[in-house]
Amino acid sequence: MQLAIGVDPGAGRSLQHQVVEQIRGLILDGRLAPGTRMPASRVLADDLGVSRNTILGAFARLVAEGLLETREPVGTFVAPHPWLEVGLSAASVPPPDSVMDRCRSLRLDRRLKARTPPHRVQAPCGDALEFDFWVGRPDAALFPLRSWRSLLSRMLQASSRQLSEYGDPQGLLSLRAAIAEHLGATRAIATDASRIVVTNGIQEGLNLVARLLVEQGVEVAVENPCYRGASQVFAQHGAELYPATVDRSGLDPASLPATAALAYVTPSHQYPLGSSLTLARRKALLEWAESCQAYIVEDDYDSDFHYDGSPLPALKSLDRNDQVIYLGTFSKSLGAGLRIGYMVLPAELCGPVRDAKALLNNCQPWLEQAALAAFLAEGDYAECLRRQRQVYTARRNHLCAGLRHLLPSWQVEGSGGGMHVVVYLPEDGPDAETVEALARENGIGVYSIDSGNARLFGSETSDPLRKVLLFGYASLTEADVSAALLRLRQVVDGSARAGVTAASCCGPAASSRRPGT
Repeated sequence: MQLAIGVDPGAGRSLQHQVVEQIRGLILDGRLAPGTRMPASRVLADDLGVSRNTILGAFARLVAEGLLETREPVGTFVAPHPWLEVGLSAASVPPPDSVMDRCRSLRLDRRLKARTPPHRVQAPCGDALEFDFWVGRPDAALFPLRSWRSLLSRMLQASSRQLSEYGDPQGLLSLRAAIAEHLGATRAIATDASRIVVTNGIQEGLNLVARLLVEQGVEVAVENPCYRGASQVFAQHGAELYPATVDRSGLDPASLPATAALAYVTPSHQYPLGSSLTLARRKALLEWAESCQAYIVEDDYDSDFHYDGSPLPALKSLDRNDQVIYLGTFSKSLGAGLRIGYMVLPAELCGPVRDAKALLNNCQPWLEQAALAAFLAEGDYAECLRRQRQVYTARRNHLCAGLRHLLPSWQVEGSGGGMHVVVYLPEDGPDAETVEALARENGIGVYSIDSGNARLFGSETSDPLRKVLLFGYASLTEADVSAALLRLRQVVDGSARAGVTAASCCGPAASSRRPGT
């Protein structure tokens, strides 16, 4: 460790005194925490260009003051005194005493007050719940660990020098080519490596879009309800958000304003309600974009998982005017910890997005990109998805059957694909937030729209979507699903008997209809 200190031979004070003063200041200000190991005396002497005796003398004085302690034969450490453990306090920060400082403080205060509630993709309760139906979490046990370990080793043996080089901000060429081939076969998107930018997940893709296309007052159409991470990115860049209607057929293009410059959609598996945008509406949406000269951002976050027949092609595959920005990710299939997503861009945006990406982080890590490129090109990814679909199909079927049997008045929808289903609670029972809280008290995680990382525009308590719960099932075994549903049934039965609701929220006579049906 190198200390941030220096000495000046012409300062009029001894070198040892200068060293003592500066180290003492670092300790008292909390910049050197108790227990921090000091540099070896010989190393510090070389760094400062002084004799070792100067450093040994300085250390001896600080030990005598009780600020340092020696631990033979390990070294010298900052002494553990309670009064040193408070760290930097507000009193140690000088107050703004000039007009410029006050102006800076006011501008910062306005920016902080303008912040929207934080966007979180982590499960709210971590590992605290026994059964957690958190949305979008794949089963870590299905990760192809043996194949991945072999690929990483192979890449290092073949091209380890790449670890010391900066890569292309657009992403590793072999990975972009493999993604293009994968999308052509699975999503019917005709593209090539030149149109693809590798990102740190979909969220970075959204930030790049907003950075280039959104400024103060620009109107952006979003689904209602919509993925919170998207709405917050656009709002933070000054967008005027226009919530558009979503029903059983997905986003209604007729509800889009002619003045919007951008529309954000999840056509394959609407988040959070799970509907799929019909072919007729996909065509109408593209016609709207052409007439308004707007871009469409297609978030295809979990389209790798479709269970009932063949999925509709991506919206991008129907794009004849090059107005769709397609966002994909490997977070739902291989895992969010990999941090690899991608964009398929209109030709005119390729250069600007590449330049913007270079300003953010230059490039993605080489090793993971190289391994993933081989994983895709050699067919292992397709086989991995096949196994996952089999497991997730069984878990989805088990969850839906369990809900029908144990909670028959809870209407299940959005089960055709993805990794979660949507449950509409009975009209005469408690709302989603009440059931969510009761379930959490009993070790079960189920999520309302607001808690499930989505945003519902409007605050009316009578909105039918306040009766919606989200159940993610990919990471729970069938045995876990059964145990969780049995306990959940007991919870809602007990709450009804205790008078939490006027009627049982699991009785067979209740019904609930989704808006737009």
